[in-house]
Amino acid sequence: MPEGAWSCSDCRAGKKPHYKQIVWVKLGNYRWWPAEICNPRLVPSNIQSLRHDIGDFPVFFFGSHDYYWINQGRVFPYVENDKNFVTGQININKTFKKALEEAARRFQELKAQRESREALEQERNSRKPPPYKFIKSNKPVGKVQVHVADLSEIPRCNCKPTDKHPCNLDSQCLNRMLQYECHPQVCPAGDSCENQCFSKRLYAETEVIKTDGRGWGLRTNQALRKGDFVTEYVGEVIDSEECQQRIKRAHENHDRVIDAGPKGNSSRFMNHSCSPNCETQKWTVNGDVRIGLFALCDIEAGTELTFNYNLHCVGNRRTSCHCGADNCSGFLGVQPTSAVVMEKEEKARNAKLKPKKRKLRPEGKHTHEYFCFCCGEGGELVMCDRKDCPKAYHLLCLNLTKPPYGRWECPWHDCSVCGAPASSLCDFCPRSFCRDHEAGALTPSSLEGRPCCSSHNPLSPLGSNPNLTQPRSPSLSPVRVKEEPKVEPGQLAAE
Repeated sequence: MPEGAWSCSDCRAGKKPHYKQIVWVKLGNYRWWPAEICNPRLVPSNIQSLRHDIGDFPVFFFGSHDYYWINQGRVFPYVENDKNFVTGQININKTFKKALEEAARRFQELKAQRESREALEQERNSRKPPPYKFIKSNKPVGKVQVHVADLSEIPRCNCKPTDKHPCNLDSQCLNRMLQYECHPQVCPAGDSCENQCFSKRLYAETEVIKTDGRGWGLRTNQALRKGDFVTEYVGEVIDSEECQQRIKRAHENHDRVIDAGPKGNSSRFMNHSCSPNCETQKWTVNGDVRIGLFALCDIEAGTELTFNYNLHCVGNRRTSCHCGADNCSGFLGVQPTSAVVMEKEEKARNAKLKPKKRKLRPEGKHTHEYFCFCCGEGGELVMCDRKDCPKAYHLLCLNLTKPPYGRWECPWHDCSVCGAPASSLCDFCPRSFCRDHEAGALTPSSLEGRPCCSSHNPLSPLGSNPNLTQPRSPSLSPVRVKEEPKVEPGQLAAE
């Protein structure tokens, strides 16, 4: 028995009983009895007038059809098939047997009602996007201030009011080239200026749509040509402190959040793509920096609009990409295949032109494997932060419910027996051993003599790896979280 006070997992998790829940009730010297929690306003008046304390609630006993006031400490949830477990006992009287049958029927009835409500809610949600607060312009949060320039500080372009389309995409407007929006009181073209898309909100005609496997998206209802202004990316403008707080809260809630979620415009529905048809650009509008989405190529009407999120991984979490592009990297924040090749080719060309310099400390890029080291499957992985360690894992294989926050090292580096720093590692699973336990723990395998533990057949270590078919056992070393990383502001405006 546990020493001192003890709480069940439901109480530790903060779960509370709710109305119309089937529970087992312990009353006096009677046996545990199935009952339903009732709303106090819906029970008979004589039951309402019975003496009870704050926190008590009425229950309806199946079989006897009696009511009684009870507290949370004398109930625990009834689960499916409880009837089968109890009916196997002997010496069950008729009233209790009747109670079991009524409880089982009522449980299935409430379950059917709940599933029906959930199906209806899911169908309702599938018809329209999740709710958010629509705003037309950026909203500063906290200490953030919106900069407004004096008219004398706004640059003046060289366009003329007599031009057919002054300051448009095909003109030689200096402000447009430098990504400055013209001001009607400063631009020589005045109100005829066509470089005021942000201020006048000259957005393309778009529509929010439901995509196949990627949630909601944004589609253009008009043809766009390369360089056209599509829309402004609108949301809450926050500083780095607020950004880190939001990232931390999202991490603790196991959420994946794009920070235009609570408030924004239709641009918040644009999906990521490794081969996008739009891009983000920083423009200076009346002294303040704004983010616009522009067409990267000619886009036909009815086409979904996408852009590259250019996300940087926060902590050690990697999110799968489902854009379906031919050059898809498979993960958000990982460069597309063609981009990696082009970057390498560009570096090779630059290396021929520049004199070679001696590197004092060559450092390779920290890359990770795309498959879980425990089960060998892909998906959403947690990556080890230890230098030169390429291993990645599923949360389930680590016996975790949410990713560790801060710097994290995988269990491969700790002894599987005592948790001390490991000196000998198995090449085929996360088992490892310290100097005190490495004697006889590893055997050279037939694969180039790579060491394997007793969980593998040295003649065929890959075929006998139990971790490829089931998650790793809880004998892994406990997760260790070190210092919190310095997180760069993850806002789109910072990209």
